[in-house]
Amino acid sequence: MTINYDSKTDLLYIRLDQQKHTLTNRRVNEDVVLDIDEKGKIIGIEIMDASRNIELDSLLPVEFKKAS
Repeated sequence: MTINYDSKTDLLYIRLDQQKHTLTNRRVNEDVVLDIDEKGKIIGIEIMDASRNIELDSLLPVEFKKAS
């Protein structure tokens, strides 16, 4: 999984799967677009006006622990 934030455009993109896919975009609302693969699986989430829609301070920088 990768999370990218562009402060100039205020766009947050969460990529859940790094493999190459043929994607279809599905707009959830005016600020959220899902990238869906050919099997209907969500591959990415694009959030426009991210600073208005989520608390970036609590999200970025991202920390995670990998299960042993």
